[in-house]
Amino acid sequence: MRFILSFLFVVTVIPALKAQTPAPATSTTPAGNAQNGKKIFSNYGCYQCHGFEAQGGAGARLAPRPIAFTAFSKYVRQPTGEMPPYTSRVVSDKELADIYAFLQSIPQPPPASSIPLLSK
Repeated sequence: MRFILSFLFVVTVIPALKAQTPAPATSTTPAGNAQNGKKIFSNYGCYQCHGFEAQGGAGARLAPRPIAFTAFSKYVRQPTGEMPPYTSRVVSDKELADIYAFLQSIPQPPPASSIPLLSK
């Protein structure tokens, strides 16, 4: 029985964890300006659903470690959920690259063990 439970754990949990691991940036990721991307993220109201630091809320968490640029771009242009589409007429490819650079610039939060109040 333990073997079966262990096997089921490995078969279901490990692939799910791997799916959450973001793809590393590749040469297909265009160069963008993170400071400009932060302004665009605010100006287009992305923060209203995704939070000021893209940490998530009504919308998906986008940072830290955003998904690969190609998947990000495809979803922004043709979303499948509640998000409205941001076609290239609304957000240019350059602006999208800047937003992505902003998302990449957001640092990891500190581990809970390093926060004194949480370690009591």
